[in-house]
Amino acid sequence: MGKDQEQHLELARVYARRFNHTYNVDLFPEPVAFNFGDNLVKVPGLDGTGKMGKSEGNCIYLTDAPDVIRKKMMKAVTDSGPTVPNQEPAESVQNLFTIMNLVSKPETVTFFREQYAQCSIRYGDFKKQLAEDIVTYFTPIREKYEQIFKDKEYLGKVAVRGCEKARESAVKTMTEVRKAIGVRNM
Repeated sequence: MGKDQEQHLELARVYARRFNHTYNVDLFPEPVAFNFGDNLVKVPGLDGTGKMGKSEGNCIYLTDAPDVIRKKMMKAVTDSGPTVPNQEPAESVQNLFTIMNLVSKPETVTFFREQYAQCSIRYGDFKKQLAEDIVTYFTPIREKYEQIFKDKEYLGKVAVRGCEKARESAVKTMTEVRKAIGVRNM
């Protein structure tokens, strides 16, 4: 779950708390973010500002082919480079370091941070490395997606089973809600 979804999560918590308190039940658990660390992540966009997103047109898709990823990375916004040692990176460059922290090995990140701090970074090399690390990171995801997408029979079974499970869960929840608020089942 991304940082930009935090407000939706908080609204869901408020509604769960309000319902449970109003009807003196413990029916709805307060939702928590599912992520792999202590903090929610906001993946920055390739245009040097904001967040990565489809509507912003500044993103890399999990299903992008390696050559598409490389092309997008080479177009990623940077600046003219550091002019003094240990200078803070511009937002656009920091965005690329943030992405690198997500997909690259720690020693790779350290190497390029040191290059930046010493004013010797070459953005072309930096972007090429980052592109390769993204390709490596996304390849198993893309391959699994392609494998599943080709299996129409499997997708049909998953859709039917998902529908059945959702219906079972909804019926159970609505029965409990009606009971909590004093409405008889229909």
